[in-house]
Formats: sequence, structure tokens, C-alpha cells
Amino acid sequence: MNLQEIQSVKQRFGIIGNAPALNYAINVAMQVSATDLTVLITGESGSGKESFSKIIHSLSARKHGQFIAINCGAIPEGTIDSELFGHEKGSFTGAVDQRKGYFETTNGGTIFLDEIGEMPMGTQARLLRVLENGEFIRVGSSKVQKTDVRVVAATNVNLLAAVENGKFREDLYYRLNTVPIFVPPLRERGTDIELLFRKFTTDFAERYRINPIQLTDAAKQILLSYPFPGNIRQLKNIAEQISILESNQDQPIGSETLTRYLPQPQQTTTRMPMLSPQAGNATGDNFSERELLYKVLFDMRRDMNDLKRLVRDMLGNEQYGRQVLNNHKELFDSIPDGDGRPLTGTADGEPRYLPSLTRAERADGPPPSPTESYHPPVQIFDDVDGDINDVAIEDVTHETEDDDSLSLERQEKEMIVKALRRNNNKRKYAAQALGISERTLYRKIKQYQIDEE
Repeated sequence: MNLQEIQSVKQRFGIIGNAPALNYAINVAMQVSATDLTVLITGESGSGKESFSKIIHSLSARKHGQFIAINCGAIPEGTIDSELFGHEKGSFTGAVDQRKGYFETTNGGTIFLDEIGEMPMGTQARLLRVLENGEFIRVGSSKVQKTDVRVVAATNVNLLAAVENGKFREDLYYRLNTVPIFVPPLRERGTDIELLFRKFTTDFAERYRINPIQLTDAAKQILLSYPFPGNIRQLKNIAEQISILESNQDQPIGSETLTRYLPQPQQTTTRMPMLSPQAGNATGDNFSERELLYKVLFDMRRDMNDLKRLVRDMLGNEQYGRQVLNNHKELFDSIPDGDGRPLTGTADGEPRYLPSLTRAERADGPPPSPTESYHPPVQIFDDVDGDINDVAIEDVTHETEDDDSLSLERQEKEMIVKALRRNNNKRKYAAQALGISERTLYRKIKQYQIDEE
């Protein structure tokens, strides 16, 4: 590894830092640039992968040819084939003219395909043909055309995992990964963070005609220990903020001031592990996988107990239900003590319970007489989300009627009729009062043949 040549490349392309992993990546880029091999650059978002593609092109025999950088994730799936390989007139809606694609216009040059992991599967097959045979076909054409283009690809995701999940072609992965280059994340580059911060603040001071800021030793230690999930891009944004907002400070920026500009760890974007074995270690306040699993199991157990309470209370109101409870007594005896009313959901952050099933628990009257039966509010199923919506209207009591003569359908019909009358037959407002969708209400009206006039 010739450190003098590496330093010369750094100065030419504006790369700052002396981390061993960074120097190694630059050295590999310099060696592979003299060939036509396909290169796959991996690294986290914002780590500077595009700079390495420019190094490879500028030091190659294609340096006088065209260089095009394409973000595969920014091109819609329906148009990416046309962008890369071109199309014929009338091949699809909007194709008013013939168009040449990037692989045709960049003949003799280099194409940098960033975010290659976002490329659709169909386009991956077309790209594989270009890499293997140098052939492509325009969209809407049957004529095979030739091109001489070098492909440099980059990704911030684990392509091997994408291959295992069926989201990336295995043959294309091995064709792209002829020469891999790993760009280290900023948090693994040590004192390079301070060098980059100083460079950015100096540049912003010249741009905005302000005094460059300085950091205390304590602030420098905080800066070096911060993980920077956004890498160089995030560091540059923070340097610009501090340069503008703290430019009137006569003293160096202290640790307390610097901390205000650094997002807290729990507010940062979660990073997917790349190739570093240390990436999977959980530290700080982050939940480990075991803790998350315990939380899910406890939530499932609580939900199951709530469901048991619901079934117990519903069955306890009927003679047949009480028989079922007696037959499965050991199941319902295991329910933890609660308030006796099952949860049905939350509203505005407060628990919402099913109404009591006996009038003894109601504040509006004494226990029912032997000839009187109380029925809970009707529940109507919403066809949109499949949830049960409690009808928020007055309870209806029916005296001296047999349970068999008053079916659930009849209660539901009565509720709908009352809601329509109260809202002047306006289906929209009646549906809102019932807590169901307007489509469900319309179906119920047709089902029960309700006259809306």
C-alpha cells in the first residue's frame, strides 16, 4: 500500500481521514480502476460510496468517457427499464418518441448504480444480460443492441440477506461482487470525525462570512463517541447548524452546547447491520431481542385473560352459558382477579369496558324481576375493518317478552331505525352515531328492508 499515492488521491477527490479501513478501501479502488471488472461498493448511507465510484472511473482507461450516477431507488418501477435501456415510440402510454437509455448513451464510459438493492427483479435480469454479454433490448423492441459500459454498483443493505429472502437475484449478486469494496461507517474512523468537523465548520465560516467555531476537549470527546447513524451527511448537517446558530460565541463550544445538537440515541434511525460482526451487540437503553420477546408474551397473556373474562361474563348471563362454565370450570378459574368487566379496547387513552350484563350493576334501576329480561346494547359488525362497534345509544329494555321472540337481528334493526330517525334519515350521520361505516349501514338497510321515508 503506497501511502503517498493514497494521499494524492484523497487530495484530488476531497477525501479527509487517515483511518486504516478508509485507506484500504481507497487502495482497492486504485488497483481495480485499471481493469474493467465490475465493482460492488457496500457501506451505510452517507458514508461516501459515490466518491469511490468517481475514483474508479477517473483512474481508469474510460476517464475520457461519460460517467453517470443513477439512484435505482429513486426511479419508479414502471419506468426504470426505459431509463436504463431506452424504449421505442409507442411501446407504452406516453412514449411519443424513441428514447435512448443510459446504457446506450454511456457506451465506452462508466455507470454507477447506487441503491442497487432497490432494483426490481425484472430489471435485474436485463442488467445481468448486459454484464454477461454486453447486450440489451429497448422496451418495445426485439432488436438486440451492444454496449461497452463498465458497471460500478453500491448498496447500503445486505444483499446476501436479500438473496435469501428472494428480493435479489443470486446470479446477479455474484456477477456484481467481482471486486468488493467496503466503506467504513464514520463511527469506526476514530479521529477522522474531528478532522471532518473542523473542515466543515471552516467551509461554512467562509461561506457565511462568520467566525469558525472551536470545541473544548470535553466536547471533542463527545463528538468522537457519538455513533452518527447518518455518517458524514449527518456530521455535515450538525456542523452547519452549530456554525450558524453559535457563531456569536466568543468562547469554544462546550459539551453541554454540543449535546443539544446531537439527537438522542432513541431518536435516531435504526440501522441494519452490514458486514461488521459487532453490529448486533445491544447496548444502552435499547431493548434486546429477549426483552422484546418477553413483552410480546406478556401482552398475549393479558389479552387472553381479557378474552376469558369476556366469554365468562357473556356465558354467565344465559342458562346454557352457565352450563358451559361449569363444564370448563378449571379454565375460567385460572383468570386473574380483575374488575369483572372485560376490556374491549381504548378510547382517548382510557380503558373501555363492556357494559354490565345485569341490571343489578346498573345505576338506573333495581335488579330485574323474574318476568323481565335485560339485553345488552347491540353490537354491529363493520364490514370495513371487521371490528365490532358498540352502538352508542340508549339501552333498550323489553318487559314480559320471551328471549326467543326478540332476536339479535330485530334489536339491530330497531337500533338502525332509531338512528335514522334521529338524524333525519341522513345515512352519513346515522352511520357515525352507530359507529359503523356508511357502506355497512346501506347493506343493513337493504337486508332488513327498512323504509327511509
